[in-house]
Amino acid sequence: MLIYLATFGASFVFIFLRAFQQRNVAFDNYIAILPVSLMMAVVEVFVVANIATQGYHWPLVLTIGLGSGSGALSAALLHKRIFKRK
Repeated sequence: MLIYLATFGASFVFIFLRAFQQRNVAFDNYIAILPVSLMMAVVEVFVVANIATQGYHWPLVLTIGLGSGSGALSAALLHKRIFKRK
């Protein structure tokens, strides 16, 4: 059970960072691009290693899917709040 919680959290953070990074690039927030890329690398390696260790099975797919969707939605909302358009 703990591995699913860790995978959900890591997927949430990874996709959160990817979506946040996409908005950084699209809206020319250059100063945030490199630090976010480094954070993405850390979490991506964890997620990929976890999948390699656990193997392909539907509970893991569901966990990653729910974490990823939640992360993307959260990133879009937070980025919009932090970087308001002028």
